[in-house]
Amino acid sequence: QVQLVESGGGLVQAGGSLRLSCAASGRTFSNYAMGWFRQAPGKEREFVAARNWNGGATKYADSVKGRFTISRDNAKNTVYLQMNSLKPEDTAVYHCAARVNVVPTTTWNEYQYWGQGTQVTVSS
Repeated sequence: QVQLVESGGGLVQAGGSLRLSCAASGRTFSNYAMGWFRQAPGKEREFVAARNWNGGATKYADSVKGRFTISRDNAKNTVYLQMNSLKPEDTAVYHCAARVNVVPTTTWNEYQYWGQGTQVTVSS
């Protein structure tokens, strides 16, 4: 059974940085795509970043391009989201997701497995 566990959220001032982690277990993820999505109160779930587990294809939302980086550590079976130059509008619950397909997409309902989420709050 696939399990995704996020960590690394917290409270940070605008302009600061956080690194989110997503520990994945229960499968060999070489044929998966991994994504990060976020949801703010009263708003729809929003795509942030995604990549093929083995590298190559990555996608970013325009709102985070140049500030956020998705990466993975194969030995630790962990996917990361490095977030720099954070803005108050980045405040949300961030979820890690896994898709049983090597092609990363930006649509949340194309991902089959989800973590519980980690809260990121950016103060102005």
